Amino acid sequence: MNVLVVNGPNLNTLGEREPEIYGSESLAELEERLLIQGASLGAKLTFFQSNHEGKIIDLLQSAKKQHGIILNPGGLAYSSVSLRDCVAALSVPVVEVHITNIFAREDFRRNSLLAPVCRGLITGLGGDGYLLALRWLILRQEERIGPVELVR
Repeated sequence: MNVLVVNGPNLNTLGEREPEIYGSESLAELEERLLIQGASLGAKLTFFQSNHEGKIIDLLQSAKKQHGIILNPGGLAYSSVSLRDCVAALSVPVVEVHITNIFAREDFRRNSLLAPVCRGLITGLGGDGYLLALRWLILRQEERIGPVELVR
């Protein structure tokens, strides 16, 4: 099973930027946790982070060999119709993830343009939200093709 994990603008500064809001875990540390969880569940993960909307869209449009996508669009969730249209056109399931609870923050963050075109939205659970998204994507894949053999 191939899962693409995409992080948008400013997520490269995790662990440094506003740790009181986003926590102290760096993006590299989060990716390491995901790699360990993915390996234990038989999934191969590919990571991508960009501060540039067009690069994210280009990558998503080329993600045809993926079985699922975990997407933290950062601030693009509230502003990018282009990213929303890209996600809507994908044939693979996308789970939108946010580290903070977007519904407990500023008003403008409460309306994700992407949520209606994603299979699910996980918000406010820190880095654990990514792990939950990964587990869901794997369970969904098992429902489609039968049990995935676990790699230990």
